[in-house]
Amino acid sequence: MRKIKGASNYLTNQTRKYLGRAILILLFSVLIFILSCYQIMFQIIAIDKIEVIGFVTSLVGLLIFRYYRRKYNVYKGGRQGEKAVIKTLTSSLSDEYYLINGVYLSGGGGDVDHLVLGPSGIYVLETKNWSGTIVCNGDQWQRPGKTVKSSPSLQVKHNTQKVKGILAAMSAFRGLNVWVDGIIVFTNKHADLQINNSTVTILRLPQLSGHIKNQGNSRLTKEQVQKIVKHIKNI
Repeated sequence: MRKIKGASNYLTNQTRKYLGRAILILLFSVLIFILSCYQIMFQIIAIDKIEVIGFVTSLVGLLIFRYYRRKYNVYKGGRQGEKAVIKTLTSSLSDEYYLINGVYLSGGGGDVDHLVLGPSGIYVLETKNWSGTIVCNGDQWQRPGKTVKSSPSLQVKHNTQKVKGILAAMSAFRGLNVWVDGIIVFTNKHADLQINNSTVTILRLPQLSGHIKNQGNSRLTKEQVQKIVKHIKNI
């Protein structure tokens, strides 16, 4: 497989941002706590003021640290999932296929995590590294303890339509039936998927390469694939 663009910088930047914030707020909270203890020991100020200013500030800081740490873990997991998809695809698909990561398409819906183009068609991938019990009913999703507000299936369908729109605008492909498949890929082996009436293709990571090679309903020539790749790169 030919990788045209590396992984998106978005998840990397978010991971670093929240890790940095978590470290800074933890250091600040520890410092305030130590200073408060020091003031109590040497009776620099009244204990009641210490309780309000010092310990409460430390507690608030630790709560903020917990929030940043949770955000860091979310983005770190997402980055690990995307790396796993890239590794799997590049090691299992031939050079007939092209991989473009972190594709921005105007019109809303978010970036496309991965776009695979090859003789069997075009595949719009949304990667999820979620764990636990995941329930899908049509376009409604639930994870342990919460409903997913941003539906992955609605997002991948929206992005798939945008890719189809790009093809329709290319004169060389007008009237040509090009297979475009939106896929949600789950990379975490601890995900318990309960899928009912899904409106998009949902796969685990080990299933992905085989699906791409065998499920397309169109056969594109090498020249056609290269033309589409070049056009999307220049968007």
